[in-house]
Amino acid sequence: MRILIVEDQENLAKLVKSGLEAEGFAVDCVFDGESGLKRILLDHEDYDLVILDWMLPKMNGDEICRETRKKQIDTPILMLTARDSAKDVIAGLECGADDYLTKPFSFDVLVARIRAILRRPKTALPIELKCKNLTLNPTTKKVFADKKEIDLTLKEFALLEYLMRNCGTAVTRDQILSNIWDFAFDSFANVVDVHITNLRKKIGDKDAKIIETVRGVGYRMSE
Repeated sequence: MRILIVEDQENLAKLVKSGLEAEGFAVDCVFDGESGLKRILLDHEDYDLVILDWMLPKMNGDEICRETRKKQIDTPILMLTARDSAKDVIAGLECGADDYLTKPFSFDVLVARIRAILRRPKTALPIELKCKNLTLNPTTKKVFADKKEIDLTLKEFALLEYLMRNCGTAVTRDQILSNIWDFAFDSFANVVDVHITNLRKKIGDKDAKIIETVRGVGYRMSE
């Protein structure tokens, strides 16, 4: 899952980014309202959630919410702000936010709110994903091959989950990079191929019959 943080306190944004990445999310940050709205309008299909501050340079979070919804963009938005009055909460939700969390906040509560938003009907996560002999649980972060648990890194898990969600469909290396790593990552690196190789070893896919290489395209999880 990929998240955009729009927050002018860079230290806070980077702290939240680091914490969410440790939870297995891919995270990008922008630090003013205009940049936030531009990123949402151009790249909203790349994001599963936006974490949005209210008080921002150049354009406030409530304005961003309204403009986003006017454009019929329904990417979930979680307002994360110091404005904590009942009127502020109501205003934030009415301008288009899906949830509202006030600062200071518990990081565990933030993660719980994020997961709750992502479980809502439009982006509901199945309890388990299954392809071939593999079973993956997005909530518990566990993977089994023939009922034997496989130990994966967070990136390996995210990569396998992405492939399994697109089971039977060829995905390019750029698609994998944009969903598993952030925009700042060097797209010319062979990191995808390295992770695929490691993943194949761990799931016992020596002959590439589970994760297939599609020449000139990328990779496909066989059905």
